[in-house]
Amino acid sequence: MKSVDESIETLSRAILSEANAEAEQIKNDARARADAIRQQAEKQAAAERAEILERAEQEAERIRSQVVATSQLKARTRQLEHREKLLQTVFDSARQQLPSVEEWSDYEEIALSLLREAVVQLRSQQAVVRADKAMVNLLANGVLEKISTELNVPLTLGDTLEKGTGVVVETPDGHINYDNTLETRLARLQNSLRSPVHHILMGESL
Repeated sequence: MKSVDESIETLSRAILSEANAEAEQIKNDARARADAIRQQAEKQAAAERAEILERAEQEAERIRSQVVATSQLKARTRQLEHREKLLQTVFDSARQQLPSVEEWSDYEEIALSLLREAVVQLRSQQAVVRADKAMVNLLANGVLEKISTELNVPLTLGDTLEKGTGVVVETPDGHINYDNTLETRLARLQNSLRSPVHHILMGESL
């Protein structure tokens, strides 16, 4: 029969062995949980990295598209600015050459056509004619009276134009007028002429 001391020692060993086994199980469980947590964390980190990379790629693409669009817009703006300067140069040059029309061989025909058109457009029962100096000379010797009879509108000669090539007709009270100078006609037609003039400058057929 075991002594009390031996029994106590045996019991202590059994308790210690059980405690060690339990501690080992706790450590194993802890390691398993730690591994699971680590794997979950790694998966989450990988997912977050993928999401961050995707967002970064989307942002980079957005910035690239924005840069390309901005560059294209700037190029288009410069192109339009160049076109505008070119067209303006052409129209300015044409405007400066308008007075030379008075020296053309068919100027008389042009001048009388401008007068007829202006009187018709004014739509007045009588009109005062103001013309450039060369046209005033053309209207002498009964020419103005002839146009007046032709259009059935009494016409009188007013002051000579200080600016412009062509004619301005107005009602006797001066409240309504029709400017048919070449300079004004060019200004009226300039918008519709822009496209064909640009085609000509570019060497394109109309």
